[in-house]
Amino acid sequence: MPLDESMAFQPIRIAVLTVSDTRTAADDRSGDTLVERLTGAGHILADRAIEKDDADLIAGRLLAWIADPGVDCVISTGGTGVTGRDVTPEAFAQVWDKQIEGFGELFRWLSYAKIGTSTIQSRACAGVARGTYLFALPGSTGAVKDGWDGILATQLDIRHRPCNFVELMPRLRER
Repeated sequence: MPLDESMAFQPIRIAVLTVSDTRTAADDRSGDTLVERLTGAGHILADRAIEKDDADLIAGRLLAWIADPGVDCVISTGGTGVTGRDVTPEAFAQVWDKQIEGFGELFRWLSYAKIGTSTIQSRACAGVARGTYLFALPGSTGAVKDGWDGILATQLDIRHRPCNFVELMPRLRER
């Protein structure tokens, strides 16, 4: 899809959340990959955190960022599978006002080309909460690359045509 080169790029402030019972700042490769991609595109890393696979902890972190005017968007990595400890989609659902169903559908469609039917195990999801975008990606570096490169890099670029998430930001709180 084309970029409207007559428009100036508009960086947004993105918080990165890694959901894991085992990862630390020293070995969070998926979080590092996401930070590299978003800052490389010209966006601003607003904050970064690691939370355990606990829906209440995840939701609490999301609510703090949703309330922070310095955060426009949250992208998480991890906790989107089907095991008992995977609770990221449930935590996101606790806080969002609207779900963006097409995000998960498109993520799995893109992922299918690389990992085949194994993509069915992903519960990647997205939504909007009080004017803040929320995107949940699986925890592998490959999934982070697929989600960023295949969807978020363009949808978080105001120059992307025919439409994008950034141009909608001023209207997300409309009633």
